[in-house]
Amino acid sequence: MKEISEMTAGLMAAAARTAPKAGGKDFLEIVVITKDDDLKKIAEVMKEYAPKSTNEAYWLRDASNIEHSEALVLIGLSKPVTAGYDCGGCGYAKCADFTKARELKAKDMGYTGPHCIMRMMDIGVALSSAAKTASLLNVDNRVQQRVGAAAKALGLIQAEVAMGIPISITGKSIYFDRQTPIKH
Repeated sequence: MKEISEMTAGLMAAAARTAPKAGGKDFLEIVVITKDDDLKKIAEVMKEYAPKSTNEAYWLRDASNIEHSEALVLIGLSKPVTAGYDCGGCGYAKCADFTKARELKAKDMGYTGPHCIMRMMDIGVALSSAAKTASLLNVDNRVQQRVGAAAKALGLIQAEVAMGIPISITGKSIYFDRQTPIKH
């Protein structure tokens, strides 16, 4: 099953890469993680982050998912520029105004921001395309935000915003009907 998981992760990465993007410009960084040691390291960082979060139980739940996954596809936004649509989704009337006023801020255990809303939609479409590909292959998967923060902290992805899709092939999906640990 490990070999099938690795092949699936590669196909998911291809689906993310070819997903439609605003203005046809690609600012995505896509990384496939298949080494058990890397998955364990990511899960450990997630466990370390848990007590620092207001959502400790969810960090622990997602860390457990990563520990029991065979592969992980990370998708992030890397060195983006605005789409140039002047849509106002960022809060500015023109993309040039947003670019001029933008002060990138990093958040512990998460993303940087602000970002062009069109570029954020690029990530969403890429994540959806990758998850759909795994689903078409009947491979269990789930889009997760917290895993991206941990992978960034480890330097496994350089993107400004990163999310991941772990995959697993077992008799029952480990990503649904999951129990959230209770804080003690």
